[in-house]
Amino acid sequence: MTVRQRQATLEDSPQVAEVLLSSRKTFLPYACSAQSDSEVSQWVRESLIPSGNVTVACIGSSVVGVLATAREPTGSWVNQLYLAPDYVGQRIGAQLLTHALATLPRPVRLYTFQANSRARAFYERYGFKAVAFTDGSANDEHCPDVLYEYGGTVDDGA
Repeated sequence: MTVRQRQATLEDSPQVAEVLLSSRKTFLPYACSAQSDSEVSQWVRESLIPSGNVTVACIGSSVVGVLATAREPTGSWVNQLYLAPDYVGQRIGAQLLTHALATLPRPVRLYTFQANSRARAFYERYGFKAVAFTDGSANDEHCPDVLYEYGGTVDDGA
């Protein structure tokens, strides 16, 4: 299985939206989206991909992973890192995160839900440290979350 990474294009919008939606429904059933599927699809098409900061992982012509990042004067953010459910556990997320850590200015921050133990363990394996816990009142899903920060050097997590 050859995984290729590239910048997302508008033509990828339907597949990117499907990765986000299917992953959230499979792995985050406790964090119901405040947006409908069609609103998420519209946001992907009109905002996320046009931002220019979206990398997709592809197998053949299929998008199987999505990474969205942002750079700010005080550091960088991993805003989205999702895989199609059938591709979890195949190191595709590791490849996308390693790409982010190799290209983004430090510190790199991200939020994940406190209940998302699988994601938390994944980020911690790569050297992210929990720096704040919230009650979720500031996120759309109103689920408690945790802010992670990475300031180290790139490691493959092995």
